[in-house]
Amino acid sequence: MSYRQKLVQFYQNHAPEKLSTVDAMLQSYRGRETQLFKMLEQKYTLNKRQLRKLPNFEDPEDGVYPTVLNGLKTLYRKHVKHIEEMYLFHKFFHPLLKDSDFDAVPLIMLVGQYSTGKTSFIKYILQRDFPGIRIGPEPTTDRFVAIMHGRDERIIPGNALVMQADKPFTALSKFGSGFLNRLECAQMESKLLQKLTIIDTPGVLAGAKQENNRNYEFTKVMEWFANRADRILVLFDAHKLDISDEFKRVLLSLKGNDDKIRVVLNKADAVTTSQLMRVYGSMMWSLGKVINTPEVCRVYIGSFWNKPLKNPSLAQLFESEMEDLIADVKSVPRNGVLRKLNELVKRTRMAKVHAYIIGHLRDQMPGLIGKKQKQKALIANLAEEFFSVKKKYDLVLGDFPDVSTSSRMPACLPACPPTRPLPCMPRTRALMDKRR
Repeated sequence: MSYRQKLVQFYQNHAPEKLSTVDAMLQSYRGRETQLFKMLEQKYTLNKRQLRKLPNFEDPEDGVYPTVLNGLKTLYRKHVKHIEEMYLFHKFFHPLLKDSDFDAVPLIMLVGQYSTGKTSFIKYILQRDFPGIRIGPEPTTDRFVAIMHGRDERIIPGNALVMQADKPFTALSKFGSGFLNRLECAQMESKLLQKLTIIDTPGVLAGAKQENNRNYEFTKVMEWFANRADRILVLFDAHKLDISDEFKRVLLSLKGNDDKIRVVLNKADAVTTSQLMRVYGSMMWSLGKVINTPEVCRVYIGSFWNKPLKNPSLAQLFESEMEDLIADVKSVPRNGVLRKLNELVKRTRMAKVHAYIIGHLRDQMPGLIGKKQKQKALIANLAEEFFSVKKKYDLVLGDFPDVSTSSRMPACLPACPPTRPLPCMPRTRALMDKRR
């Protein structure tokens, strides 16, 4: 086979658009044809082996989730919300649910020290830049960024974001203007963002002196997002495994959300296979001193960006880990629906118990004289009153609130109706008695 035939066959397999340059290439490399084919082999064949598959988040069940959420929204408005309003449930426990609480897509939160590749990871799974993106070895992300779906690409400042009732961030206004100046929403069109919202957090700094520069309660904000996130990805750099004091406080603020946490060991292609084993062991040892759980966190190992791997020998491992991580992210919308369903069931049972308690306490109050004395007596014997309600209506004791946080109930009795609600509302009572 001549050099020309060999070059034509090579370009037909790897770069058909280059066929018109065959003669010019052979002319330029006359006498150095072996060198030419070696260079072409390195350019096309080797790089093709190094490149990973692009992440694919398509899910055939996506169309089912909005229907389920609309059903939950209707059930809450029709059967539960008026009970909560009537008996001041929102004064003692959680605020009344809005439509945005049901319509909001699940949240994925990224946590890690600076320069661990959080922003690059977001770019990798989106396969494009998002508005306001900044990537560098220094701490570039100095604010909380909510990357959401929208037809117009724009950046919404934090003060404007918390005023939008259709977005699930209105409660963030309680952290003050110091935090809101460090909050923004990057809005862009993306199929993935139609199913979930990504929260990019500031890189955790090392040293108490740097932490003092923050004008808001950093760990409290992280805890707020963690409680509402459906998945928390904690990123580590293979060359930066130390856990600073601030990072330790952030990890401790995630306590109670252990089932949501996944660990990502990023930039793992920068080390050899033997080094990777030692890095993995060191990271798990460092995490074990902070996260005291009997179960080991799931760890995904890889290099999550579009550049070729520095260590091609680990390509098969990284591709397998990437597929597992993508499968985990794809499960977030489905798990988000199940989480909202479980939370609504839990909230409904709490509201049911709350209504029975208020009705029972209201019946103990005198008509005109001695209300203050009776309120004091009820507060002093609140545990006994709870047991009476439990026994009278055959309720589960685990659904009752903590006695120490319920001492304000008698004081709110004048604002509540005098009759017990559920016996006179059979359909609502039947719904609230359901366990599924």
